[in-house]
Amino acid sequence: TVADEHDFTFAGFIAFVDPPKAHIDRILQELRNRNIEIKIITGDHALVAEHTAREVGLVSRGTLDAAAIDHLSDEALRVKVTSTTIFARVTPIQKNRIIRALQAAGHTVGYMGDGINDAPALRSADVGISVDNALDVAKESADIVLTTNDLEHLLQGVKEGRKTFANTQKYISMAVSSNFGNMISMTGASIVLPFLPMLPTQILLNNLLYEMAQISLIADHVDERILNRPSPWDIRTLRRFMVVFGVLSSVFDFLIFFILYHLYRLGASQFQTAWFMESFLSQAFAVFFIRTVHAVWKAHRPHRAVILATVGTTVVAWWLALSQAGSYFGFTPVAWPIIVTILVISVVYFVSIEVVKVFFYRNPHASAPRKRGWLETAK
Repeated sequence: TVADEHDFTFAGFIAFVDPPKAHIDRILQELRNRNIEIKIITGDHALVAEHTAREVGLVSRGTLDAAAIDHLSDEALRVKVTSTTIFARVTPIQKNRIIRALQAAGHTVGYMGDGINDAPALRSADVGISVDNALDVAKESADIVLTTNDLEHLLQGVKEGRKTFANTQKYISMAVSSNFGNMISMTGASIVLPFLPMLPTQILLNNLLYEMAQISLIADHVDERILNRPSPWDIRTLRRFMVVFGVLSSVFDFLIFFILYHLYRLGASQFQTAWFMESFLSQAFAVFFIRTVHAVWKAHRPHRAVILATVGTTVVAWWLALSQAGSYFGFTPVAWPIIVTILVISVVYFVSIEVVKVFFYRNPHASAPRKRGWLETAK
């Protein structure tokens, strides 16, 4: 009892310290450079959380504790969470409110936690992240489980995720614009020409070789601008891209139709061969121009796999069109003047893409994301 507290000799204090991981300040800075803001949501006291933030080099923009959160309406909390870095002494329900408030404010939220109190927030977050030594309920609630307790892997995951998303957008953009343009061209040509501009087997061959080339995009390099900020899915920009570049492709298709049919007066087989060659060359090499918002000479160099796949499939396509083997697909070799014409028109088409890109990406709605990315961390 208190009565026993006398004649003591002071020996010292015992303190328990959980030191920050090595290089954590560098990792947090890199996450900030990627436009990911770190927040701390913890059940510990505000002073402990603020001290931890200073230890790891996290600049705090403000602290909210449980009592303050309880006095805020959902609308007020939605405003407050954006400018607050540390949330202390919070309950599981309050953690979930904070996640919901950030999402309501238009942010994409990742939540990292390892305890039973984190399960509701892990479920509510856009991306729930846990670690291998976390409680089973936390791991089951998470979308991603890190096998090592190292945020470096999380940083690498962000980079790889944005790269994969950007390359997926490249593929989808080129696919929809190419298909939209080809539909316009095939429909228009079927109306004015006495024969099909390309046979079904030739269309299938074109698509097969083209898709084989596009597989290489998974390894393509990505502009640093894209890696440094989140890029939300924007269906409106994709629709504009499809219409603008699809119609541009059709304009040059109709130009080649006019030259092949009215100037060179080619028959069905040679016409189909010539358009197959021009169509494949233009859509295959267009990847080098469409893969970036920058001018092709200013952008990152394409990955070697993209170059080899594009050049390789084009060589195969043209060889089939000009060799005896092409007869199985209904091809008939064409004369050199026609080949030169195809090359010239293709070059003009590529230059036109560069010109149109300048005006297309000048529109802020074409490429600017509407959301900012967030990574919410739980202690």
